[in-house]
This record gives sequence, structure tokens and C-alpha cells, in this order.
Amino acid sequence: MIKVFIIDDSALVRQTIKDILSSDSEIEVIGTASDPIFAVSKLKKTEPDVIILDIQMPHMDGLTFLKKIMQENPIPVVICSSHTLENSKEIVKAFKYGAVEVITKPKIGTKQFLEESRIRLTDAVKAASIAEIKKIETFAGMVIAPKLTADAVLSAPTGREKKYSSAPVIVIGASTGGTEALKLFLGSLPRNIPGIVAVQHMPEHFTASFAEQLDNLCSVRVKEAVNYDPVQTGLVLIAPGNKHILLKRHNETYYVEVKDGPLVNRHRPSVDVLFRSAARYAGSNAVGVIMTGMGDDGARGMMEMKKTGAFTIAQDETTSIVFGMPGEAIKRGAVDKIAALQDISDAVIEAVQNRQILDT
Repeated sequence: MIKVFIIDDSALVRQTIKDILSSDSEIEVIGTASDPIFAVSKLKKTEPDVIILDIQMPHMDGLTFLKKIMQENPIPVVICSSHTLENSKEIVKAFKYGAVEVITKPKIGTKQFLEESRIRLTDAVKAASIAEIKKIETFAGMVIAPKLTADAVLSAPTGREKKYSSAPVIVIGASTGGTEALKLFLGSLPRNIPGIVAVQHMPEHFTASFAEQLDNLCSVRVKEAVNYDPVQTGLVLIAPGNKHILLKRHNETYYVEVKDGPLVNRHRPSVDVLFRSAARYAGSNAVGVIMTGMGDDGARGMMEMKKTGAFTIAQDETTSIVFGMPGEAIKRGAVDKIAALQDISDAVIEAVQNRQILDT
């Protein structure tokens, strides 16, 4: 059982989260508190595997508590915040201070919204528990609810797609631990790198601030993607939270399509959707990278990319916070090269150079 402690100043939110988590047979809520001050005394008497933490609370805000607990007694923390633009910069800080996952607060809504909230919340807790242990064996025994494949958004490549001799394009997928991984990877790329499209599992609205932060840190330009954005040299397009992103092309020009759709592999955006679109519209011109994250989102799409001639790279187990996504891609034989996080940029640059040579 994964033991969870909830800290939120709203009694209704605490009860809603408790009810959602209690519906999963592998999760047990062992306590709640209305703010971090009350939580400290309770945490002395119990040892949770995961803490669910709000940001805006009386007496002590969630970020201060997060920083304090990571310094004194590190416990995997999932930030559960309202999806407001005002909080988005704080969410970026939360990842910096050590939060494992960020999710949107569940609220009363449609049946579909509540079901998606349940999936995201339970998955976030399970991802956080794995991040502490850092062993993929824990993931293997977890109960995973039924999930849709990329077929729900885009049909699989047939192998008969029209071939073009256009420039290389890079697609990336990441989840748990991916925010810091992307910072290091993108920060080490030159300005003349071919266009990049990336999926990082994050809630709606938070991706804009994340992209802005990356843009300030990196030589390449980084922005949250909007529909029909062109894929350009030196530009990284980050999929917006709660939207799928697809790589498309018109003649020799790549662009992105941002669209709604069902959860795929329990996520929206889904790495599998992006990778499948790269297999269909870029083929051997593509370079795919799969990074740290729970589950198997992206593994199937990476295999489709490999079959169409793309070069595929996976982050290694040692540098992955959770080895689920890259580990599953490797297990399926979808990966051409396994690299430590600090070496992925060199592997991508080499692969891009090979694509350019092949295309001339």
C-alpha cells in the first residue's frame, strides 16, 4: 500500500482527494491537515510515502513547506493546485524545490472530468512513490486502469506515406522528472539545432510558464505551442497542458497541430500521439528522444518511428528519476541508442548530422 498524507486548507478538497485515492486498492490515505503547521505535528507520528500539497494556505504557504521538508526529511511531494495562470510561476518553483509531480485540483464537474481527475491523481501518487524508490520493479506490480492508444487521435503509419527530402526534426517525450531533464538537455543545445517539438506531462496553463523559464535559460528559443506554429531551426515548441500535439507537414514545411481528444495512455498531451505523427509525417528525417517518466507513454510511438527509419534515443536508468517510459521503449526494441542525460544532446546532434548527410 502507498501511504498518502493530504495537506490542503479546504475541507471539501481534502475529502474529495481522499475519496478519489481511496477508490484505488493500492493507495491508503493515512492523514490530512488544513495547513503545514498542523501537518508537522501529525507527520511526527506517521510516515507517509507521498504527500499531496496545496500551494496557497494560511500560516505557511506550500512552497515554503516543500523547501523545508526537502531539506530536513525528503518525502515525495505531489503539488495539487488550482489551474490558474497566477499559480503557474509558483509551479515552476515547486519543481525546482523538489516536487515530483504537479496536478490540477479535482473539482465538481462532468463525469469525464472526474474520471480524468481520478486517473491523473492516482497516477501522480504512484509515480511519486516510484521516484522515491527509483526502481522500475515497483511499477511492474501496480494496477493500471484501461487506457486508450494513439489510435484514438491518429491512425498508425502504413509505410506507404509520401517521402520528402526535407530537413531533420526532433521530437521529445518526458514525464516524471522531465522538467529538470529538459532544462539540462535543451540548455546544452546550439542555436542552430533543427526544430524541436516536445511533450512534457504537465497540467493546463503551467506549460506556458515552464516554456518561458526555459526560454530564459537556453540558447534556443522555447515557447508553448499554438495551432499551426511552424517548426523552425532553433525553436522548441512545448505542447500545452491538456492538449495533444501532432507534427504535420505541408510540402517541405513542418508545423504542429494542437487539438483536443481523449486521454491517450492516460495522458493529454500524449507522447505516443506526437511520436506517431512524427513517424507518419517525418519518417527517416526524425530524431526521437524519450526521457524519464512513469508508465509506457511514447514506447509504442517510438517503435513506429524506428520502423519508418527515424533515429531513436532513450535516457538511461541511472539518470532517470523514473525509468518507466524509456525502460519500456528499450524493452520493446524501439531504441537505437541509450544515453545518460548529460550525453543526450551530443547523441541528438550526431543523429541530426547523419540525417542531414542522408538527405543531401
